[in-house]
Amino acid sequence: MTDLTEQQQKFEQQREIQQKEFKIQKEIRQIEDDLVIAIEKILKNKDSCKNLEEAQYRNLMHVADTTESIEVIKNFLRYQLGRDKKWGVGENSIAQRIINDIDNLLHEKAKKIVEEVNYIEKFKSVRLELTRRYLGYGSRRLKYINANNSNKS
Repeated sequence: MTDLTEQQQKFEQQREIQQKEFKIQKEIRQIEDDLVIAIEKILKNKDSCKNLEEAQYRNLMHVADTTESIEVIKNFLRYQLGRDKKWGVGENSIAQRIINDIDNLLHEKAKKIVEEVNYIEKFKSVRLELTRRYLGYGSRRLKYINANNSNKS
């Protein structure tokens, strides 16, 4: 009899976790516009990222897709800032503004989602997913800007 009760409890726990995961994904989908708007604000026009090449941004995307660490992503951006001027210079650089969004906007949105769903232990993975999506939307924006620059040349 106790084996049946334990199995039922495990099943209920698994079901609860699945429901929370589903709610997290729903919450993420509901804030996608905010992510797109935030990264497009940074990459708003051809002048703000005229030196930034798609290959460099793809390298950032590769780092984001192959790590489970927000700090590794930010470290890569700081490395790019130190290497050359293609990501901009100083506090108003593209790289620093992205880092600021990761530390502030994406951090707060991830925190709000996990608190709303009552699944605090998922904070790190939600923040990472938001960061990956945010950067992915930036990649699309950069492609659009570069295509428009090519057409005007």
